[in-house]
Amino acid sequence: MSTTSQKHRDFVAEPMGDKPVTALSGIGEVLGKKLEGQGFDKASVVLGQFLLLRKDGELFTEWLKDTCGANSKQAGACSQCLKEWCDAFL
Repeated sequence: MSTTSQKHRDFVAEPMGDKPVTALSGIGEVLGKKLEGQGFDKASVVLGQFLLLRKDGELFTEWLKDTCGANSKQAGACSQCLKEWCDAFL
């Protein structure tokens, strides 16, 4: 299992609330702007897409690549972050 970033640990440690999309692991300013431009301005909105895709990491990774041009590492980090958050809070 790969080690997680501090950003990842911080995100999964508490309720999501009104966090910006850039609070998600793997999503920096550039990808955040691309997602915001498509209406995914909050982490909770991206979570909604993750849930619509039935928490399927592969489908979500492909969606994130197609939506904002994330690479495999970025998309995988975001997917893992959301999965762990769901496991802790849903």
